[in-house]
Amino acid sequence: ELSIYRQSTMAPRNKLFQVVGRKAPTENDTNPPAYRMKIFAPNEIFAKSRFWYFMHQMRKMKKTTGEILDVNEITEKNKGTVKNYGIWLKYNSRSGTHNMYREYRGTTINSAVDLLYDDMAGRHRARNRSIQIIGTATIPDEKCKRFSTTQFHEKN
Repeated sequence: ELSIYRQSTMAPRNKLFQVVGRKAPTENDTNPPAYRMKIFAPNEIFAKSRFWYFMHQMRKMKKTTGEILDVNEITEKNKGTVKNYGIWLKYNSRSGTHNMYREYRGTTINSAVDLLYDDMAGRHRARNRSIQIIGTATIPDEKCKRFSTTQFHEKN
C-alpha cells in the first residue's frame, strides 16, 4: 500500500552530515588538502551532491576531479531538552539573493532546520534548493533576539 504521508510525522526530514573530500591526488600534488563541510540533507547521496555543488563554487573542484574521503551523520547527544537555535542563511528569491538570520526552538538542530525550510516556504516562497545554510548555533535564552523565540522563555 502506497501512502502519500511520511512514515513518521515526528521524524525530521533532513539530517546533519559531515562530508570530507579533496581533489584527487596527481603527480604534481600527491597530498592535496581535505575540505570538511556540514550539510543538511535527507540522505548521504544528497549530502555528497551538495558538497560537490558548494566545492565547485568555492574551490573550482568537481566530482570528476575529486574524491569523497568520508561521510558521517552527526547526531545530538541530548535530545530531551528544548533549545534555541540561531540559523544564518542565504537564499535566492525572484528578485535576488538575500542574507538572513532566523531563530527557532526545537529539541534537535535537525528539527529546527525542518522548521526553517517550512517557514521559508510559507513566508518567502523559497524552495529547499534555493536555501543555503551558512551556519547554526545553540543560543542561550538571554541572547535570543526574536519575539517568536523569547515568548517561550521563563520570566523571573
